[in-house]
Amino acid sequence: MSRKVGIPGALLYYYYFPLWQAFFQALGAEVAVSGPSTKSVLNRGVELAVEDACLPVKLALGHVAELAGKVDYLFLPRLVSVASREYICPKFLGFPDMVRQTVPDLPPIIDVNVNLYRRQNKLYTAFRAAGKIFSAGEARIFLAYRRGLAALGKYWKLMGEGFSPEEAINLLNRSSPRCPQPSNAARTIPEDGPAAASDKAPRPEREKPVVAVIGHPYNIYDPYISMNLLKKLRQAGVRTATAEQLPETVVRREAAYLPKRLFWTLNQRMTGAAFYFLRSGRVQGLLQVTSFGCGPDSMTGELIARRAAGHGDMPFLNLVLDEHSGEAGVLTRLEAFLDMVRQKQEGGRPG
Repeated sequence: MSRKVGIPGALLYYYYFPLWQAFFQALGAEVAVSGPSTKSVLNRGVELAVEDACLPVKLALGHVAELAGKVDYLFLPRLVSVASREYICPKFLGFPDMVRQTVPDLPPIIDVNVNLYRRQNKLYTAFRAAGKIFSAGEARIFLAYRRGLAALGKYWKLMGEGFSPEEAINLLNRSSPRCPQPSNAARTIPEDGPAAASDKAPRPEREKPVVAVIGHPYNIYDPYISMNLLKKLRQAGVRTATAEQLPETVVRREAAYLPKRLFWTLNQRMTGAAFYFLRSGRVQGLLQVTSFGCGPDSMTGELIARRAAGHGDMPFLNLVLDEHSGEAGVLTRLEAFLDMVRQKQEGGRPG
C-alpha cells in the first residue's frame, strides 16, 4: 500500500504544488490535498493560530487541521529562501513549528529545509532528504525531482497564458478538458515589456476594460477569503491581469526601479508587476489585495500605493482582507472602483 502525503491547499501551494505532487507521485506516494477553504476551515485556523498571525497563516492552519489524522505524512517544507540573496516571509519559515505547537493529532511532518540564499543548487538537497523517506534509490529520487521541475515549468507556462492556478493544475492532471480561453485572463502582456506610445492602438468601443489585480496568489485565487473577487470582476464585465501572467525577467526589471533591492521574493514579484501595469498603458485600473497583519505587505503595499498616486488618472483600490471582512463593504468599494475604471476607459478623468 502506498503511503499518503498530505499537502494543505494554502500558502505556497499556489506556487509549487505541481512540483511537490509530481515528485511524490514519481516515488510511489499518494498525494492528498485538503479541501476548499470554507468558513469552518478558517474558524478552526483562527482557534489554533497565535495572536499576531496573518489571515493566510490562519487559513493554512485550518487546512492542516483538516488533513491531520487522514494522511501518513504532512509535507510542510521550511522555506527560508527560494532565490539568491532573498528571503521568504518569516511566518512561512516558522510555519512547521507553529503547526507542531498548535495542531493536535499530527502525523510525521516532512519539513525539509529549502534555503537558496547563497547556493541555488541546494534545492535538490532538500528533495533528496524528503525522497529518502520513500525510496533508497538515489537515481529514482533524482528522476522524481526532475519530473517535478518539469511539471512546475508547465504550470507556470499555463499561468503565463492566463489560466488560474486551479485551472492549470486541472490541466496538468488531465482532470478537465483544455479551455480554449482561460477564464480570468486579459492576454495583454508582451514578453518585451511595456508598449511604446505609438503601439497603443485605439480600443474598440465595446472592448472590456482590463484591471490589474495585484496580490499574493493565496489571497486572490482562494475563492473564500477573496470573496470570489476574480469571478465578481468577470461578472461585472471586466478582464483581469495578474502578476502570474508576467515573465520573471519583466517583474525583476520593473522592481529594479526602486532605489534599493527588495529582499522578499514574493513581495518583489507583486511590486514589479504593479509597476509594470502602472506604466504599460494596457490596463484601466489597479486593484491591490493585501491581508491584515502581513508585515511585508504593509511596506510594499505602501510603495505600490504611492506609485499609483503618481499616475493620477489611474483608478486604484487597496482591499485589506481579514477574517472579519464583510462582503457588503467590499462590494460597495468594488462598485465605486469599477465606475472609475469605466470612466477612464471612456476617456474621462476618474473623479
